[in-house]
Amino acid sequence: MSIRHLIMVLLFGWCNQLTAQEVIGVVKNAADDKPIPTVHVLNLNKVVMTITDVNGVFAIDAEVNDTLFLSYLGFKTIKVTVTNDLIKFPKTEFKLTALALALEEVVVRPYQLTGFLEIDAKNVPINRNQRYSIPGLPTGGYEAGSRGPSAFSRVVGSIFNPFDFLHNLFGKKPNELRKLKKIRENNALRDMLAIKYDRETLEELLQLNIIDIDEILRNCNFSENFIRTANDLQILEAISGCYEEYKVLRRR
Repeated sequence: MSIRHLIMVLLFGWCNQLTAQEVIGVVKNAADDKPIPTVHVLNLNKVVMTITDVNGVFAIDAEVNDTLFLSYLGFKTIKVTVTNDLIKFPKTEFKLTALALALEEVVVRPYQLTGFLEIDAKNVPINRNQRYSIPGLPTGGYEAGSRGPSAFSRVVGSIFNPFDFLHNLFGKKPNELRKLKKIRENNALRDMLAIKYDRETLEELLQLNIIDIDEILRNCNFSENFIRTANDLQILEAISGCYEEYKVLRRR
């Protein structure tokens, strides 16, 4: 091997070491110092995710200044900025603190069910949220909420100038919202969002607060019932669909 080829091989290996970096850590319970398995560890910058093993250990691709987001049901989430030391020294410990939650009383039988399907099916109300397709607009439909005489007029009244209201929502955060496609293509992340209802992970991923998220959904004509009850994956899909409409309207 010539000296030139040897130098190229060494440089290639050195470059790989610079780019192929990861953080290896251990997540433990701050109360008893025991490892916590199945903690979700998300790199908010690269939109990649992993979970801790039975020993609380995880490894995730990361670069200096990336932000790691650690979440586990019943524990306070934490954000960590990646430093050279985190990459250089593996098995750094991360401590999660349990949340003290005051559980509200749960009403199990709000409709006085009898146990007979034919009778109970008539007594339990069904919430039918209506969606309307507007000819000429690139949309899968507008949700007007529960069926009523003013439902359709509510939809029509909100889209006299669709580009303006969408631009006000999306035009201010183009970089964050460009992540939407990448997030939706990550199956592990989708599985995690499907079991979450607190919007906390979405807030961090999209750099939107809960007020912004609700405002986007309302202006894209999703009902209050949907906003209140949908899981984080459904919310992500709703925002993504509305953002795609905005991009089409902007090109026009």
